[in-house]
Amino acid sequence: MRFELLTSLSAAALFVGMLLLVELGRQIGARRIAADPEGARAGVGPFEGALFALLGLLLAFTFYGASARFDTRRQLIVDETNAISAAYLRLDVLAAEDAAWLRDALRRYLDERINMYRRFRDADAARRMLGAANAMQGEIWRRALTASRAPGALPAAPALLLPALNVMFGVTTTRSLATEMHPPRTIYVMLFGIALASAMLAGFNMGAARSRSWLHMVLFAAAVSTAIYVIVDMEYPRFGLIRVDALDQALVDLRQSMK
Repeated sequence: MRFELLTSLSAAALFVGMLLLVELGRQIGARRIAADPEGARAGVGPFEGALFALLGLLLAFTFYGASARFDTRRQLIVDETNAISAAYLRLDVLAAEDAAWLRDALRRYLDERINMYRRFRDADAARRMLGAANAMQGEIWRRALTASRAPGALPAAPALLLPALNVMFGVTTTRSLATEMHPPRTIYVMLFGIALASAMLAGFNMGAARSRSWLHMVLFAAAVSTAIYVIVDMEYPRFGLIRVDALDQALVDLRQSMK
């Protein structure tokens, strides 16, 4: 099932579930008040406050974490673009033959990186392309190591070129690991559970009213389910509606400049 459909269905299910539990809580509250008008609300305030506060904290921290990781992934695209560009430019410190070979290798390496992110939804294809790019790193490093000490290279070639390549390879590893950094699924299960429990308590508080307040019910359920949907969507910016794909154009533009 496509990620967008799965997250949309989950958010819709949470929305409907919260509405149902608000109604259930309202009915329980109404019966409780009818049976004990004076004591139905006695002593429940602290429990409700604690649960709603916990829901708010979980939403705030998970949203902040998802937003921070989203910004980190965008910044890593910029970092990789800059790292590849710097390494490519520093090939001028080598002899012409070695520089030409490495320029061609870096172009092919960048092609693999771009294609991997274009086909990121296909896990097997993306994994193969990542493996091919990692294999090319070894070839590029060995050739650069030899070329930086060969006749025709500038004396400062090892100090200029090798650190640039090291940074370039390091950024790709960091980007690969960043795609796997997500909160434990238990956090989302707990978030869903507390949202549903809060909906029931919110409905319990409406038990004294003679009629339902659909405006409050719908807005409360929509606000919480939408917030959770956005959090999950930001956690997987290659699949959902909130994406980092637009920044990949920086790599494409760099590839076009590497003629």
